[in-house]
Amino acid sequence: MRVSVKWLSEYLDLNGISPIELADQITLTGIEVDEVSIPSINLENLVVGEVLICEQMVDSDHLNLTTVNVDQAEHSQIVCGAPNVKAGQKVIVALPGATLPNGLKIKKSKLRGVVSNGMICSLQELGFSDSVVPKKAEDGIYVLPEDAVIGASALPYIGLDDAFIELDITPNRADALSMRGVGYEVGAILSQQPDFKEVTVLEDDSEDISDYIDVSVADAKDAPVYKIRVIKEVTVKESPLWLQRKLMHAGIRPIDAVVDVTNYIMLEYGQPLHAFDYESLSSKKIRVRRAAQGETLVTLDGQERQLSLDNLVITNGEKPVALAGVMGGENTHVTSETRTIALESAMFESSIIRKTAQALNLRSEASSRFEKGLNTATIEKALDHAAQLIAELGNGQVVSGVARFEAIQPEDKKVVITLAKINQTLGTALSLEEVVSLMDRLGFDSQTATQTLKITVPPRRWDIEIEADIIEEVARLHGYSKLPATLPQSESVPGELTHKQQRVRETRHFMEGAGLSQAISYALTTNKKAQAFARVKGEPVKLDWPMSEEHQALRKSLLSGLLDNIQYNVARQNRHIGFYEIGRVFYPVSDSKLPQEVTHVSGALTGSRIEANWQEDEQTVDFYAAKGIVEEWFEVIGVSEEISYEPTQAYSELHPGRTAEIKWRDKVVGVIGQLHPLIANERDLKDTYLFEINMDELLDNHQEALIHSSIPRYPGTSRDVAFIVDETVLHDTILSVMKENGGKWLKSIRLFDLYQGDNIEQGKKSMAYSLAYLNPEATLKEEEVTKDFEQVKEALVKHFAAEIR
Repeated sequence: MRVSVKWLSEYLDLNGISPIELADQITLTGIEVDEVSIPSINLENLVVGEVLICEQMVDSDHLNLTTVNVDQAEHSQIVCGAPNVKAGQKVIVALPGATLPNGLKIKKSKLRGVVSNGMICSLQELGFSDSVVPKKAEDGIYVLPEDAVIGASALPYIGLDDAFIELDITPNRADALSMRGVGYEVGAILSQQPDFKEVTVLEDDSEDISDYIDVSVADAKDAPVYKIRVIKEVTVKESPLWLQRKLMHAGIRPIDAVVDVTNYIMLEYGQPLHAFDYESLSSKKIRVRRAAQGETLVTLDGQERQLSLDNLVITNGEKPVALAGVMGGENTHVTSETRTIALESAMFESSIIRKTAQALNLRSEASSRFEKGLNTATIEKALDHAAQLIAELGNGQVVSGVARFEAIQPEDKKVVITLAKINQTLGTALSLEEVVSLMDRLGFDSQTATQTLKITVPPRRWDIEIEADIIEEVARLHGYSKLPATLPQSESVPGELTHKQQRVRETRHFMEGAGLSQAISYALTTNKKAQAFARVKGEPVKLDWPMSEEHQALRKSLLSGLLDNIQYNVARQNRHIGFYEIGRVFYPVSDSKLPQEVTHVSGALTGSRIEANWQEDEQTVDFYAAKGIVEEWFEVIGVSEEISYEPTQAYSELHPGRTAEIKWRDKVVGVIGQLHPLIANERDLKDTYLFEINMDELLDNHQEALIHSSIPRYPGTSRDVAFIVDETVLHDTILSVMKENGGKWLKSIRLFDLYQGDNIEQGKKSMAYSLAYLNPEATLKEEEVTKDFEQVKEALVKHFAAEIR
């Protein structure tokens, strides 16, 4: 919201405070100020001039040689390229020595050998945006009114002698989206009551509104308030300079007197209005209803809009003539030929306006105000003011009466609060009189009784409903800087991490110790990425109103986000990368609106584990590097004894021959494997290895406490066994058989050789294991170990048809 200090001074006495000081006061009371601009500080030597002579320059098809009266001893000769410059015009002249907002310094110069003593300025050259310049001045200079005083400063005529405060209005303070709302706010800050001029509508009693319009609403929830006035015998013409000036500085382009008045009233009251060409309505009936599915409307921008049941429309009893609260229809807008105007002022259901504006990409100042709420007490006041102003500017007459539909009436809200509650919450020692004074500054009536206040909140502050809202108002007007800074007093309760929190922290430390860097990815992603790498199939959880297509569905796996991070880094010459992420994935639940949230840990590695140096050769990342990290982590959290791996081809995004599901107690808890080569090529990646594990499955089950034992007093022994088996036999399966048949003294098994090649039959492989035995309570006897070892060899032959070497 861009606030003109001059406009604000129409309501309040601002003589004793500078714009900078006022902005500081506004910020201290809770509304953020983005910027304060004072254009006149750097603008000098801009005066009003009168073009006396305008002739086309010789040998030029676009330059004009003008003689301009600027109320100096001699008239100024100025070369001007504007196509609309003419003799007799009052214009804005930048004299030599002036510096324009774009940094251009004006000095006496020559153009094609002709002396030019200054510049006749367009609005764009004075810092106005193209989007706010009136159409007649778009491609040329801005012409001032005939009564402009020659030689006087041009700044007041275009509002550049003003100061502007840009407010960043939060959704809960939509009351400050109007000049009157800001007037009440600044009045409270300065302990003043704003003075708003009352407007009296001069009606033509010879005709009644019922002769023109009959209003009805299909559903009162969609449009609780809908009112129309009619102004007849209007001449649509250009707005006066004061009105154009206010609109341009608010960021709105002046169009004509009727449209400009509706925008002006919206800025002053915060109440959007819409003007219809009454004759174009072709009906005396105005009905507000939901659009029919497939119904169409050509809006003011010339676009044909396909409507749905979610849209609210204004109709002439049959067909739509406007999108309620969003945009009018092309066939009923006001033109220079319009003579009778139907002026609408209404309140629409905010959610309907928000969804319509978003769906059709038609966000506007008006729709924004409908979305955030309106002051029900000024809906008709704004309508009356606008109708009277249009009649005055267009020499028209306001037809007697208002066509109306009202399902609600403006009502004050009552909030009861005790002084003790206010002081206890804020840590202050305010008296009842001080709080009453603060409420008076806000314009709230208050009644007191036995340290209790009953506060009456007017409709203009619809954000205030409960005790906490009153406390906030007291705090900000009393001054946040005056609130005592005290620490909360409470018993100290020693805190500790839960088992799961401790394990997550340990996991983070372990992954970083293993050389991986933490990554944090968005939980919202595209529909395709949300489903990639997911073990649970089906559609992901989607947002009804996503911010963008890139963030429309909740992920079912962490790996897509990690891959994006890997790809981003590789594209920037970071070739050796290891990332991990601990985050939540989301699974839809059929009988619940909320998804199931599960914590996963995932990792991604590509490039080299060790770069080549004078001591070592390069070691690239492989499947076993990723598996080693995972196995070590299982050791850390104490579940390694119950973990197994099983090859799988269930994941289309992973290499079909280098992927395994991770099982814990025979339940799948994760996956590890190589990224599919086709996907790696698409992303321009080398061999990339991934893992993802369901942490909740492992950490929700408390493990038995670790019991430390002393160093064994008795020596152990070991046996080696080598054998040939089919190459399809899994190492994990062999370990299971060995553990099952190894006897009670078998402590560990280690694979120390794996060979395929010469002297080994095709389709076979040679494997060699070392089995360690230990009795912690006595020295092992040779026959005990031999017996257990023979059982292992027999089991290998029985289960795998192994050929013992």
